[in-house]
Amino acid sequence: MAQKRKEESEFKVSDKRLFTSDGELRSDSTEEPAPPPSTAKAASTSTVSTIPEAAPTPAAPAPESDVPEPPTASEQQAQHDAYRQSSRDLDARVELNGHSAKELEMSFERFMASLYMTAMMQLGLMHEQGGQPGVDLIGARQTIDTLGMIAEKTKGNLTPKEQGFLQNCLYELRMAYVEVTNALARPPQAPGPITGTNG
Repeated sequence: MAQKRKEESEFKVSDKRLFTSDGELRSDSTEEPAPPPSTAKAASTSTVSTIPEAAPTPAAPAPESDVPEPPTASEQQAQHDAYRQSSRDLDARVELNGHSAKELEMSFERFMASLYMTAMMQLGLMHEQGGQPGVDLIGARQTIDTLGMIAEKTKGNLTPKEQGFLQNCLYELRMAYVEVTNALARPPQAPGPITGTNG
């Protein structure tokens, strides 16, 4: 314990920076110039070290991106099978309650409709039953832009019905967005004079 305290007390911090915070050369800098590479190499070969050199450690490969490795094909298949089984179990429960499992199936039109409804709620033009409408213009714009991106990425891959549905959703939402943003940008109008009739 005393030895450890002694080592800690011998620890000294010295500022080795060559420049001040103003960018000027420090006059009290004790930095010694590094010896030329040839001298340093000669010095290291002429001295005998009593400390064994550690084996060079291989450099870790630099991560190419933050994206994790995808699951293997067998992992994906096992996950897919488990998902399908859970879906079948849910479908069976829905059927027992007197509903059709077809109501749960996702289609392109249902996906577009869910984004459409989300954007309309974000614009404050729809709200949940019993709830108050709220306006989230940034969220609405992002949802509308998502629909636009889907339209761009799926060009040539949609049926005429799907294409028409998507274009109608985009048209209506963009018009609604413009109307809502214009309405919010207008200054509030003062009430006009009240005219009464004497009679």
